Amino acid sequence: MSKALHRKISLAIIIIAGCVFSHAQNEISSPYSKYGYGLPSNITSGAYDAMGKVGYAMQDPYLINFKNPASYVAFDSLSFIADAAFSIYSSTLKTSDITQRTTYARPGYLSIGLPVTRHWRTSAGILPFSNLGYNISDSCILDNDINAKYAYQGNGGLLQLYWGNAFRICKGLSFGFNVSYLFGRLSYTKSAEYDGSYFFNTMVDRTTLVDGIYISGGLQYFATIKNKHRIGFGIVYENSAYLWTKESNFTYNYTGTGNNITLNDTMQYNTGKGHMQTPQTLGGGFSYQYKDKWWVSADVAWQDWAHYYLNGTNNGNLQDAITVSTGIQFVPNATSTNYINKIRFRAGFRYTTGQIYVNEQSINDFSFSIGFGLPLKLYNNNSSLGIMFEYGQMGTLQNELLRENYFRFSLHFTLQEKWYQRVKLE
Repeated sequence: MSKALHRKISLAIIIIAGCVFSHAQNEISSPYSKYGYGLPSNITSGAYDAMGKVGYAMQDPYLINFKNPASYVAFDSLSFIADAAFSIYSSTLKTSDITQRTTYARPGYLSIGLPVTRHWRTSAGILPFSNLGYNISDSCILDNDINAKYAYQGNGGLLQLYWGNAFRICKGLSFGFNVSYLFGRLSYTKSAEYDGSYFFNTMVDRTTLVDGIYISGGLQYFATIKNKHRIGFGIVYENSAYLWTKESNFTYNYTGTGNNITLNDTMQYNTGKGHMQTPQTLGGGFSYQYKDKWWVSADVAWQDWAHYYLNGTNNGNLQDAITVSTGIQFVPNATSTNYINKIRFRAGFRYTTGQIYVNEQSINDFSFSIGFGLPLKLYNNNSSLGIMFEYGQMGTLQNELLRENYFRFSLHFTLQEKWYQRVKLE
């Protein structure tokens, strides 16, 4: 395959992924996303995603690990890397007597990485930061046998546009940081509808626009023993960001239902500006590599969700959360001429105590994942197609709560292109 065709394929994938991101709609359906700024995306690069979302102590010359920006120093000095991912979700929400199933697709991320100088590497991209989406309905009988129907809806989320840099301090030790612009919209709607022609229905619509700067930094250290064993350590700190918000509240009466409503009277409309404080995160990890065959890694992270607030208030259902993840990767023979022997087999486990506390119950979340890294042999030896399957469970049926079982299928493309090479004429 010619170099010109390589570049065309790379450019086409980047453009397509960018268009998907720009037109993507959040289709998640989880009542637990109404707390805080939505459910955190916890995005990692596709390869480490299949390993339980590890990454604090992982680095690879041909993978972009934005979970720890210090890992960028591993980028090959003569390569440009592009990475994009896409996922399909299947979710089953269950209470003690009701079950609901939904399926939706969503872009994962788009990122690039490249060398700048001998000791300096850089990366940029766009990632989902949080997801908000739910639709809840309820009904009851009021006095005079009037039937009342209540509906609660939420949609939106935050995106993260980041630029990261990493520097090699000395042999094995590196430092990196990401500067991100967070932006997005959080929309919440509550409505009450009544049977009969003598009552007006009521709706409250609250929309919050969010934007601001978010910073994270990391350190990594790697040591090689007897040219066979490589041990790595990593630590990351993400600051508690103060973001700007602009909120509008709209309360009105109406008649009709669904899409056929007639506005009768605006009861209240106001706008205001404020701030959102995001939780800070402190995490660390360990990794072990044996030759180019085995990788094992484990991470632990803490987030102080108890100090999250929006426009001066905290909804009282948030708590500090601890997340533990571990993963493994195996390659039979990375230098073999047999294609099967070059496939990367991955598996992982992740558990979090959860930042949500409802009805005296913590909403924990755990998941198992497996995946494969398939070399794109017709492209080049360092480009790959990643496939991942994940199964997880969030919540509980205790104390009249809700349990969500989810399945995710993900694809990610990692494309490597030669960089800073001049053609030699003979």
